[in-house]
Amino acid sequence: MARPALRIDAVLVQAVIAGALSFAHLHDLAAAAGQDGWKAWAYPVSVDLLLVAAWRRLRTDGPSRLAWSWFVIALVASLGANVATAGLLDLNDVPAWLRILVAAWPALAFMGGTLLAHTATHHEPEAPAPTQPAPEPPAFTDEHDLVRVDDTEEPPELPAPGLQQAPAPPAVPAPPVPAALIDHARKVAADHEHRTGSPIDTDTLRTRLGVPPQLADAIAAQLA
Repeated sequence: MARPALRIDAVLVQAVIAGALSFAHLHDLAAAAGQDGWKAWAYPVSVDLLLVAAWRRLRTDGPSRLAWSWFVIALVASLGANVATAGLLDLNDVPAWLRILVAAWPALAFMGGTLLAHTATHHEPEAPAPTQPAPEPPAFTDEHDLVRVDDTEEPPELPAPGLQQAPAPPAVPAPPVPAALIDHARKVAADHEHRTGSPIDTDTLRTRLGVPPQLADAIAAQLA
């Protein structure tokens, strides 16, 4: 079996060139800001890892303010280093505010990576599709199309003698709800109303709390 010929992807080559240049610019800026030795090489790795983590969160969990915020922060750090080392900034006399930003970047990147890795994403249930109205009956245009309707009503059927209807089953009492669960449900309902602008429904409350339907109904009755 013949092996496929090696093909050079222009986009991949361009990505390698852009990544290498951005890596070098971040290193030069960190070194000019007083981070010498191995510390200057750690800065571009930190920026690129935060950029990749934010992009992966966008691809797997969908768009969110958290992922977009840290993606923009990492992108601004990378582009800022490229612009700063293009001759617009004297690397021999870096201003104090830039030294402060470079020194604070490790803590900022650690916080961003932690939030991207350990913040859960809540997906709201989709609203049910609206039901279509029933079609209107066709209008009769000809007298021959009219159907004669029998106005006589049939008498209701009487139950056979000796047969009695079974009594309705007694209503199941609502299960007791702990006060701690009610407080947690109020926080969940308030968070839902704050994000969506509408009160939380019973199905969404049951999904968010992970409780049985009867317990969810009892909690919703106390929140009303």
